Amino acid sequence: MSSNEPHVAKIAALIGDPARANILKSLMDGRARTAKELAQIAGVSPQTTSGHLAKLSEGGLLSLAKQGRHRYYHLANSQVAAAIESLMALAGERVLPKHHHHTRVAGALRAARTCYDHIAGKLGVCLFDQLVARGCILPAGEGDGGEAEDFVVTTAGRRLFATLRIDVDSLANGKRRFARACLDWSERSPHLAGSLGAALAERCFELGWLERRRDSRAVTLTRAGQAGLAQHFDLTPDQIAAAMADVH
Repeated sequence: MSSNEPHVAKIAALIGDPARANILKSLMDGRARTAKELAQIAGVSPQTTSGHLAKLSEGGLLSLAKQGRHRYYHLANSQVAAAIESLMALAGERVLPKHHHHTRVAGALRAARTCYDHIAGKLGVCLFDQLVARGCILPAGEGDGGEAEDFVVTTAGRRLFATLRIDVDSLANGKRRFARACLDWSERSPHLAGSLGAALAERCFELGWLERRRDSRAVTLTRAGQAGLAQHFDLTPDQIAAAMADVH
């Protein structure tokens, strides 16, 4: 292998270990966690976890943030999150635990969750479909220099995002990919990712439309959120109910 070629096999090996895969998946909600917390999630000893975290950090998959005496680990960037989400979709991963409590958790995850810093699950797919149906976003043309998953915002989309106080131009001129379709692992349909997807999710949390659930990637759509989505995205009560219905 040429030194200039991507070390795909090395990255794949890092992700392929079950404990390391569990660590990476647990960080898909965008939150940072300590080594102790990640050891519990991975189901291995603190010493073993330390070795896993070192390898993931050296491989560029994790970043370390220090706050006082505490050390927190988080995904290195959105590209890592996108890779994990794609692998989960490719693997056909399903969250169907046997216990009733865990089944309810699985249903909540499929209904609405965060995929790193954007909205995923049935709700995320519903929002993406609505943006496309209303002509707010369109696939980027080949001449625009984007990739197959890239989208552009139309005039109608600019009006919509302006009502939410999302600066489309600022996001489009940033270093991060602007608007792209991220294949949702549970729904097998795309949700909105990129800097635009992240801005939309952030705004939903700021407005109190979405609330995070403790110790989970699942999020709750509030009554204010239901009203907001109906007003800004023209979603009917039936559409919202269908998007948020837990899957058992």
